[in-house]
Amino acid sequence: MEEKRWESCNAEALLEEFFSQDDLRQLALSTGELLGCPLLVLDDTFHIAAHHLPLGFSDALFETAVRRGEISYEAGAIISRNPMLTAGWADYVQLADSPYRRRFAPLVSAGVRLGCLICVDTDGHLEKIPPQTWELVEHILAKQLFMEVSRQDKPSETAEDILMHLLDGGFSSAAHFQLQASGTYLADFHPLTFALIDLEAYHNAYMGKRHLREELETQIPDAHPFLYKGDIFLFLHREGDADTLSTLAKEFQLKILVSEPLDELFDLPGLYRTAREALELMTDERFHGEPVCSVAQLRTPLLLKNLEGRGDLIPIALHRLAARDREKDTQYCETLYHYLTCCHSLKKTSDALYTHRNTVLYRIRRLQEDFAIPLEEPSQHADLLLGVSLILLDTKGRPFFCARRKMKHKTGAITRRSDKKG
Repeated sequence: MEEKRWESCNAEALLEEFFSQDDLRQLALSTGELLGCPLLVLDDTFHIAAHHLPLGFSDALFETAVRRGEISYEAGAIISRNPMLTAGWADYVQLADSPYRRRFAPLVSAGVRLGCLICVDTDGHLEKIPPQTWELVEHILAKQLFMEVSRQDKPSETAEDILMHLLDGGFSSAAHFQLQASGTYLADFHPLTFALIDLEAYHNAYMGKRHLREELETQIPDAHPFLYKGDIFLFLHREGDADTLSTLAKEFQLKILVSEPLDELFDLPGLYRTAREALELMTDERFHGEPVCSVAQLRTPLLLKNLEGRGDLIPIALHRLAARDREKDTQYCETLYHYLTCCHSLKKTSDALYTHRNTVLYRIRRLQEDFAIPLEEPSQHADLLLGVSLILLDTKGRPFFCARRKMKHKTGAITRRSDKKG
């Protein structure tokens, strides 16, 4: 009997209501009653535009979202990155902090994605509702959301809306951006940098006690965190904020990227593109560096990324050097790289390699005598550094370059192997 109810479920009453009144909240209430489930209607910034909370329903995650007026970072990341949702299809998702599955569906009108409909499946009946009913419900809600968004006065946009518009490249000039920002905290806002937090490996073990959102807002004042394209975006104002991020990264299993210095807010789009590219390096499974890195630390692999596979740019002498390393399990390429980046300093090279000074000196002599590497020719320095970097990129991967700046914090010299054999 119950199954027949959902098979015959239709949304004609919603259609009538849509034409008879102009109220998203009332439509959300009626939709929830029609579908028999709690639901959230989200706008494109993951804020709750309307909801339905039935009497007797209890779910901490749902209630927290309604109270705060926005969904969790984790749910927002799912919407941004889920392949089904990205392709425009609905998908069922089980969130870690709730016993109920949720049906996520994008709300699209006139080809524009306006938000998302999240329905909580309390008893498993949502999958019994016919596709045509879902299609009509989503179409009606999307149209109503479109009308309400269209009526909004642009100058009343929130700072978060303005920042997202800026990051999307929506402002043609700094003057236009400043005009829009004049009524918000952005009008007199001068952070040092910004940070991006990847949520892929996020582990929330603090349900009911400590949440990442609350921790960020409490421990990093004026960070103004928000979700953008599946990552958390936040501003940093003090040098000590990086230490706080390191603590949070270890506690919540995060990967965090700190941007280059930020002179003007209008510069955000360019800096963001580089920062996002650097964060992708950190989320590579081959990356085993620190959970918090800066763009400056990853600059070398970023520069080399577009040169992968360009063996034709490598001098023939370096190809022979790489062949020797492969055949004899030596470290001539690594030694050359560090010798060049350490400005020919034997001590710094030894420290970087954790190798005794005499071993490094022996390798340097072999580089010159056996392989004719022109170490004393300043004009060859750039070619040698680029060539050996491309070799190491191929043999060691990008993570080799990501961890180099940490070396200076380590002391002592350790000889990993004797190179007297060649």
